[in-house]
Amino acid sequence: MFNIEDIRRDFPILNSGLIYFDNAASSLTPEPVIQKMLEFYRHYRANVERGVHKLSQKASKEYEEARIKIAKFINANSETEVIITKNTTEGINIIANGINWQKGDKIVTTLIEHHSNFITWLRLKQKFGVEVKVIKPNKEGKFNIKDFEEALDEKTKLLTVTHASNVLGSITPVKELTKIAHNVKAKVLIDGAQSTPHISINVKEMDCDFFVFSGHKMLGPTGIGALYIKEDYLKDIEPLSIGGGTISEVTPTSYMLDESPMRFEAGTPPIAEAIGLGAAIDYLTKIGLKNIEAYEKKLIEKMDSELRKIDKVEVYGPKNITEKIGLTSFNIKGLNPHDVALTLDVSANIMVRSGHHCAMPLTKELLGLNEGSVRASLYLYNTMEEVEKFLSVIDEVAKTLT
Repeated sequence: MFNIEDIRRDFPILNSGLIYFDNAASSLTPEPVIQKMLEFYRHYRANVERGVHKLSQKASKEYEEARIKIAKFINANSETEVIITKNTTEGINIIANGINWQKGDKIVTTLIEHHSNFITWLRLKQKFGVEVKVIKPNKEGKFNIKDFEEALDEKTKLLTVTHASNVLGSITPVKELTKIAHNVKAKVLIDGAQSTPHISINVKEMDCDFFVFSGHKMLGPTGIGALYIKEDYLKDIEPLSIGGGTISEVTPTSYMLDESPMRFEAGTPPIAEAIGLGAAIDYLTKIGLKNIEAYEKKLIEKMDSELRKIDKVEVYGPKNITEKIGLTSFNIKGLNPHDVALTLDVSANIMVRSGHHCAMPLTKELLGLNEGSVRASLYLYNTMEEVEKFLSVIDEVAKTLT
């Protein structure tokens, strides 16, 4: 059941009257998630996995239950396919550093990627001499599938693409691309940082080999994320870090790594944060991702369509809201995007993001924006009244400051 009044009551930070449209960077956190994390610190604060005492047993149970919730949320076959990470970036780096690269191997990616899913591969080019092929979409973020068919060949070891652009909001046809990649025996990594908070994820249906996302964009705490590795490849990926918790046996001259997921999780993990992410998943699941998506579509349709009608405002990304998630990037002609963002904050208590959004190849090369753009991004606790106020302020700024 989607009840906006009930939802907003769970976010005390909204009581101050602020309008938070910076959800693509990081969402707010509801009271049930905060309370679940406090419960850990107050009642069973202990390390996990190897302790026999009751606090450790309780902490371990809650930590592993969070992993099970993550696996179910993305429709993985088993929780053993889910690696707890600190964020999306770490998940990408585990895969990048865990594959045995050879000179001449090929990586196919796109121009709309977040830097975390872009410079990681450029470093491999510098380090191992792999080829990095970058596919360019049109200015709305739409791709010509033939470009992928031509780029993906027998030399390709990995296709790595974002599920949804953090600048344009455009949704990538990942199922179709995965089929093309698998036809040439290439593995597929999907960056789900922007999609996972807003639309239902089914890694089995996508048939991707790796999937990454962060908790802080989906009502969870910071410092927590997850990496899905398809069961077939769990032993093929070399762990990024090893140490305490990753081994099954150690001798004076050798060691043996444990099974997944333990082999990938060196040292004390982010226990409270994982439990918090589990609580965030409970919260989202109770409301329903389909309900959240439908609600956000109404908001973004209003925001995007009305922004395009305002004189001197240039909007980027798909015009068809069925092809995008709930964010819109734009500029007001003659104004620096940082000045627009600051004006919104100071004059109207509206929080947005400005700049290149960690996607310079997109903003500079594709859109030709030297200073980047203003980005307004929505979530389940935003309202139509907030969207209307935002539009009114943008209209006023465009009229008076240009």
